[in-house]
Amino acid sequence: MAEWLIENGIGENRAIKIDNGDLIGARIEWPGMLAAGQVEDARLVSRAAGSARGKAEFASGEEALVDRLPRDASEGALLRLEVTRAMFSEKGRVKLAQARPTTKSVAPAPTLAQTLSAAGETARVVHQFPKNAWEDVWSDAWSGLIDFAGGSLHFSTTPAMTLVDVDGTLPARELALAAVIPLAGAIRRFDLGGSVGIDFPSLPEKADRRAVDVVLADALADWPHERTAMNGFGFVQIVSRLERPSLLHRVGQGRVGAAARLLLRRAEAISDPGALLITCHPAIKARFKAEWLDELGRRTGRDVRIETDPTLALEAGFAQAIAP
Repeated sequence: MAEWLIENGIGENRAIKIDNGDLIGARIEWPGMLAAGQVEDARLVSRAAGSARGKAEFASGEEALVDRLPRDASEGALLRLEVTRAMFSEKGRVKLAQARPTTKSVAPAPTLAQTLSAAGETARVVHQFPKNAWEDVWSDAWSGLIDFAGGSLHFSTTPAMTLVDVDGTLPARELALAAVIPLAGAIRRFDLGGSVGIDFPSLPEKADRRAVDVVLADALADWPHERTAMNGFGFVQIVSRLERPSLLHRVGQGRVGAAARLLLRRAEAISDPGALLITCHPAIKARFKAEWLDELGRRTGRDVRIETDPTLALEAGFAQAIAP
């Protein structure tokens, strides 16, 4: 039976879905940011005359775009809002969170466990995931590359959609068909939502395009979405509900923050006795928050020390136990 496992990490909460030992889904959450399901009174800071849309500021200082504003809502007014989508970071810009007026009671952002349980999923909090499970999916999101026999999938996030390029050495029809199963798996593991464009090889024959459509429909049958048929250029668009940043957005667009959080996870897992020495790129050290390092010391019961090495790649930081 498929089950979600949840790690409440330092600066980050993570979840993976395991089915018969295989990782088939993943989610990531960075606490402190507006999240879908959060209900709070926020101040309307701007609104164009006659528009049902505006911008509101929450108690944390984070702003969100608001739609469905009542006609009498004026700038400066307090409105009870429900967040419907979290903030996204993309190349060159940030998409603000989205919210709308509600009559619901004030409520904090739901935890990963609450979100998964509300969706009918089985979930439990664990101290640590199975070995390498998180590192593998994190590395795939970091590189944006998934290899499969005869080809590869290249993922990139753009302001309009997430794009997937199918490339390889197989003949076009065989390559397109071979890409479907790894593509469907990556969509779930990366927790993709919104609009996803897939650039398959061009298939001139309608029967070949239909064959890919059928296999893709079967591979995504249990994943709620809408999808176009493949066009003559091999392009397929998939649209699904969008509530939170995917792993590609968090890891790919917030690289320093993502690498810093991963390094804290590695440090927390050190079992050898002694003080903790973290060695990392200077940008990673600069991203560490004091409360994160305090929490690491509390969880491990160790003195935490940091050294920097500018020759290290962002993701190549490491932790080790040393003599106190």
